[in-house]
Amino acid sequence: MFKVALMSKWHVHAQGYAELLRTFPDAKITCVWDEEPERGKEWAKSLEVDFEEDMDKILAREDVEGILVCSPTSMHAEIMKKAAKAGKHIFTEKAMALTGKDCEEITAQVKKAGVKFAISFPARTTPANLYVKSVIDAGLVGQVSLLRIRNGHDGAIRNWLPEYWYDESKAGGGAMMDLGCHPMYLSSWILGKPVRISSMFSYFTDKAVEDNSVCTIEFENNAVAVVETSLVTYKTPSMVEVYGTEGTLVINDNNIRLTSKKMGEEFNGWVTPAKLPEALPHPLRQWVDGVLYNKPILFDTEAGTRLTELLEAAYIAHKENRVVKF
Repeated sequence: MFKVALMSKWHVHAQGYAELLRTFPDAKITCVWDEEPERGKEWAKSLEVDFEEDMDKILAREDVEGILVCSPTSMHAEIMKKAAKAGKHIFTEKAMALTGKDCEEITAQVKKAGVKFAISFPARTTPANLYVKSVIDAGLVGQVSLLRIRNGHDGAIRNWLPEYWYDESKAGGGAMMDLGCHPMYLSSWILGKPVRISSMFSYFTDKAVEDNSVCTIEFENNAVAVVETSLVTYKTPSMVEVYGTEGTLVINDNNIRLTSKKMGEEFNGWVTPAKLPEALPHPLRQWVDGVLYNKPILFDTEAGTRLTELLEAAYIAHKENRVVKF
């Protein structure tokens, strides 16, 4: 039985992770820590587990083999480096940390300790996005010239996100640091190594951080990605568009269409796939499987670092009003 401590309920997905973890027959939550003690005590009570106010004490507990990190992003580096030194396995909500330097330090401690690490990249587990990757890898669109990914909701304009979500000192940013993580790590996974990035962030509401944002990224293969995210758009469909020299693939929510010169005459025009790849296990399940059964964890420190490097450069580009090169 894999014994896990929950590290903070700050993130809006924390409760969801706790509920999912409790469905696993081979894992259990043993205790809770939170930088806000009252919130942590209430959460621990609802889960019927111990609350521990001292981070060092919770990391020293024998009934803690791994930690699930949902703290403010600004605290990730401190928590994860301490956890690795204590020999605890680590699962974290995105982003991994606020800077590439922080990620390098976390990675060094994880490797030194030999603990398992996983970051939550759920968009890389879905059948639709796995299909996108398979189509590109099979060469059906030829050389990709443009990738466009959109992800958004109305959390800022409808005020259903917590107010602390807009505290840059804790969150590290706004829409791009939150929802923007998903199109960011997808674009890196699909297109490879970035060479430069530019940003256009705006403040549609009176929040302290951006709530409407677009980044353009050029990659080594000459492809360009347009990454769009927003906290002020109503019922935004998740969109992925791939344009290449030999074909085009468009996904609008669950509507998938492909056209390609590589397919035979009988497929002339737009086609919809009859079957998609099977979904991969949830990142949290991958982490537990990696710890208990030595199964592969796809979303590791390298993947987490690549995302943070993109985000860090995006915010530099925005704040300094310039193109940032990698």
